[in-house]
Amino acid sequence: MIDKPGGISVGVALIQARANVLDLLEPGLAVIDGHIRTLLEIPPPTTVEETFERLILVYREATAVIDVAGPFELGDLCAAAANLCNIVDAAAAGQPFDWRIVTVHGQAMQMLLRLTDDAEEARRTVLDRLEVFQTRPGSPQTG
Repeated sequence: MIDKPGGISVGVALIQARANVLDLLEPGLAVIDGHIRTLLEIPPPTTVEETFERLILVYREATAVIDVAGPFELGDLCAAAANLCNIVDAAAAGQPFDWRIVTVHGQAMQMLLRLTDDAEEARRTVLDRLEVFQTRPGSPQTG
């Protein structure tokens, strides 16, 4: 009933929708924190064969962070999680994977989650440092 007789205007509907999303922010942040914790609790693979299975778990948790953070416009968390997904996608099958990449991304996401809204420079710095993993040749593998 937006902009219909007896309904509400589009502007009012958008304000109400934004207020509804903001009401869900605190529980949403708790869900994001849970996915990051789960990501960090995934044990490093001990064999090359285990690597694929563990990377699937990493990808699942990183995409869950994106799914929850997106509606709250937490672009920095989405970017960090997407960067990790891109690195996992680029990992060569049957090759060792440098698990420190997972740990660093998880810890960076924890930091981004806890930074205040006015910490833009810190957020940019964290994201810039994570992009290094993606641009370095051979970064997913250590050999």
